[in-house]
Amino acid sequence: MKPAVYFIGAGPGDPDLLTMKAYKVLQVADLILYADSLVPKQILQDTKSSAQLIATGNKTLEDILPLMINKVREGLIVVRLQSGDLCLYSAIQEQMKLLSEAEIPFELIPGISAYQAAAAKISTELTIPELVQTIILTRVSGNASAVPEKEELASLASHQASLCLYLAARHIHKSQIQLLKHYPADTPVAICYRVGWEDEKIIIVPLEKMAQTTEQEGLIRTVLYIISPALQKLADFNFRSRLYHPEHNHLFRPHSRSQKS
Repeated sequence: MKPAVYFIGAGPGDPDLLTMKAYKVLQVADLILYADSLVPKQILQDTKSSAQLIATGNKTLEDILPLMINKVREGLIVVRLQSGDLCLYSAIQEQMKLLSEAEIPFELIPGISAYQAAAAKISTELTIPELVQTIILTRVSGNASAVPEKEELASLASHQASLCLYLAARHIHKSQIQLLKHYPADTPVAICYRVGWEDEKIIIVPLEKMAQTTEQEGLIRTVLYIISPALQKLADFNFRSRLYHPEHNHLFRPHSRSQKS
């Protein structure tokens, strides 16, 4: 494995959800910079004894970047361990830009996002035929990052898609008001706290009780909300996908009439 910076998505918290590629890189890394408030120590349990582990919760980009650059130039393997998946709210864009300018090679290794892990935990397919076929991943504006006006929550809610709302616990009353402009009040909402961690908690409530439940549970951070008609009880569904229907033919499964002839 060549000296480089390997950006790794650690997944939502469960070490078993690491990809095999991510696990193999972590085993040989010389320096691992990890987001300690979002990545549990269990993820690092199989790193080599000589690996240098540095928590980045109290550091800035100006602290982190020189470390990565210098270690790669020394011929070492560096890991930047992020929570969830790298393509969502990981703040790696500026890191990649500066590494490119310094001519430091890097590679991205994706991870499982919290919305995927949460949907699996509650046995839900977020795209149900004839009901919902779109998933929206979004957040509300906060101190660290502003959401563009054209992506206002109420505007996204107008699609009534399966909407996965990140980083919203501190703004939950405002978010609920925006969502109720388009979703029915009884739309199921999964309130997902620290998915994949030992103290994981997932509660499903009607949309009209989303803010109330969040406050009752004392949740202020590390919460994902999934708002979707797909969260109905399995017994309530009468839809069937055409994919495995006997009347649906495709390249690998000719029509049943063709099979009889």
